[in-house]
Amino acid sequence: MSTTTITSTVLVPPGPPGQPDISYHPDHKKWQARAARRLQEAILPKSIPEGFPQKLTGDLVWEGATVADRYNWTYVLSPEHLAEIKQAVAHFKGLNKPLGAISQETFPLPTLHAELRRLSAELHHGHGFFVLRGLKVDDYTREENVIIYAGVSSHVGSQRGRQDHKFNGEKADVVLTHIKDLTWSQDSGVIGSPAYTTDKQVFHTDSGDIVSLFALETSAAGGASKLASTWRVYNEIAATRPDLLHTLTDYWDMEVFEKSDKQYTQRPLVFHFPATDKNPERIALQYARRYFVGFGALPRNPNIPPITEAQAEALDTLHFLGDKFCVNTDFQKGDIQYINNLAIFHARDGFTDTPEKQRHLIRLWLRDPENAWETPSVLNWRWDQLYKDITPESQVFPLEPYIRSASNKGR
Repeated sequence: MSTTTITSTVLVPPGPPGQPDISYHPDHKKWQARAARRLQEAILPKSIPEGFPQKLTGDLVWEGATVADRYNWTYVLSPEHLAEIKQAVAHFKGLNKPLGAISQETFPLPTLHAELRRLSAELHHGHGFFVLRGLKVDDYTREENVIIYAGVSSHVGSQRGRQDHKFNGEKADVVLTHIKDLTWSQDSGVIGSPAYTTDKQVFHTDSGDIVSLFALETSAAGGASKLASTWRVYNEIAATRPDLLHTLTDYWDMEVFEKSDKQYTQRPLVFHFPATDKNPERIALQYARRYFVGFGALPRNPNIPPITEAQAEALDTLHFLGDKFCVNTDFQKGDIQYINNLAIFHARDGFTDTPEKQRHLIRLWLRDPENAWETPSVLNWRWDQLYKDITPESQVFPLEPYIRSASNKGR
């Protein structure tokens, strides 16, 4: 996948005592050297964990080099759909309700609804991602674009997840956040996530069932959005390094940046769901590299045990295999991207902004109760943080970027 390379300007934070030689930015030579050393020095399992599939099949097993041959992931909105969306905006504004009241009922899409429900099924039972194209961002105000985004998305996943627990110092259910470079601001010294920089984001998942991004503007150069099939990567690891599946399905000490009464939680990164009468056998991945190695102003907490050499290799393996098998979705201004966050992991190239053209995305974490996958039991507490006890009145949709608490050293 040939993409623009942007050199990182973010300082690399030190690791805690005993931490392997690994940082947020994966180093291919270090990965290869670590793998060679471990294969030579350690007696590693030769088979996959008991009960896990040797090989997954189905639409979710795809590679970036060939997926376009059998799947067109871009759904272009027709003039009739765009007119329907415009009418839905006027309808909702006429109700004089808070933005948290946006739903399928208050943002009616008589003809587009069926297509969006079909696409939600594609997220959960098909290839795991799609892009809506054709929205005219410049025809609307910022608030109207937010209304469109939340309204259209309510037909894909009716539940919006909580992405922050406070706003402007007050308790709030923040359900929409901004992805934009804020290193130029006075808050740059507290940034603990690449989401608020021009730096690349390595392969990771977010929280929740569905991750959606709406491009209000793209960068002057770089910033490619990359998606990779967890199932294709799983198959590769199972075939070539089954010992790493033991590592990925074992318990990890994962830092908790969100509001919580604990510094870290212990859980696997890969989960297995056996086939049932209703669902096929599934594998799910949930992780983000910075929770184990830190980033920027939020290095890994020295009070948390360091990761192991095996875990360091597993993190690099996930990233480099994700990069090997990924697809670039060619994100354009006005696109809305939806991905199954349990089956697809994603990354972003570094980018360059100019005064005239600055990359600016807004994000929703969604859930579709009709199609949702089973939540891994050890993640129930986190899913409750996301989706439980959110009311129309409590929801906040910030119209301007800010650094959310989980990425803010000053939180």
